[in-house]
Amino acid sequence: MDYSLEQSVGFMLGFTYRKAAALLATRFKPYDITTEQFSVLFNIDKGEGVNQKEVASRVLKDQPTTARIIDLLEKKGWVERRTSEQDRRAYLLYLTAEGKALIDILVPIEREMNKELAEGIPEDQMEAFKHTLSLINRNL
Repeated sequence: MDYSLEQSVGFMLGFTYRKAAALLATRFKPYDITTEQFSVLFNIDKGEGVNQKEVASRVLKDQPTTARIIDLLEKKGWVERRTSEQDRRAYLLYLTAEGKALIDILVPIEREMNKELAEGIPEDQMEAFKHTLSLINRNL
């Protein structure tokens, strides 16, 4: 049987993801933020007042890893923890003004990269690709 890893959907997805993540990391480097940090920052912005457990779930990372990223984002002055009014033992996450300003810079960079990735691909094919990816995710 002739079979190569290049034919594996998982291999192809991983290879493409690594290339895209490396390109985005290069574009984010001047802003002193990694793609993983961006993902956490973006998800805090998407639902301010969210707790760490929810952020970890959204970014598909374990809680200790998420906590380390949040600590770093807090140290950089982009995120702040506030005590929950409902439960004084818990804290909720918010972006600082600097964090919001950074999101306003980074989201267009990420959007532009997505446009470049889809360059030359008809819109209906991109929609079909996204649909297929969502089905694969559901199967996983």
